[in-house]
Amino acid sequence: MSQEIFELVKGMDFKKIETQLALQCAPLIMGLKVSNLFIIPAENETAVKIVLKHSGISYFRLLRTTEKITYLLYRRKDLEQVIEHPKMRDFFQKEGYEQLTLGAILYTFQKRYESYMTAGGMFPHEMGLLLGYPLDDVTGFIEQKGKNYLYAGYWKVYTNMGEKICLFQAFEEAKEALIQAVARGIRIEELVRGCVA
Repeated sequence: MSQEIFELVKGMDFKKIETQLALQCAPLIMGLKVSNLFIIPAENETAVKIVLKHSGISYFRLLRTTEKITYLLYRRKDLEQVIEHPKMRDFFQKEGYEQLTLGAILYTFQKRYESYMTAGGMFPHEMGLLLGYPLDDVTGFIEQKGKNYLYAGYWKVYTNMGEKICLFQAFEEAKEALIQAVARGIRIEELVRGCVA
């Protein structure tokens, strides 16, 4: 992050949904990723719904505590294409998913994520696929137990390091552009709609 952007971020209101969307979900909003996790204070639930209404970005609540809510924000059509790929379907089946529609996968994943976060259940590695991580990196992470990676950025990279570094750089550029736009007063709803149109 450049010094200019760092200074902009320091002056932003971190309680605002717009600021949090820019910081947490820029690659999704700017059309570079199919999904992102979005973690916000519980009292901001209504604001998220207002901002994302008619945006083309869907949301699925994964976990709610008294303090925070974790959402999966995603582009429905793009995420459906990800899970319809035969290798992805095979992965989900091996992980015990019986129904392979997006709704059924999200419901099962939500239960597994909640169990992991609240009861010490098994980590749901399928989260990487739902976040748009390449299958080779997800399986590499599982096989290597999170070690022996080539590079760590938005995720741990096990193949095609140069390509992933370029992608991570594009994610950072998207974040900087979105932060600048929000700092100039452009409403996040306009930015979201503009990028998904």
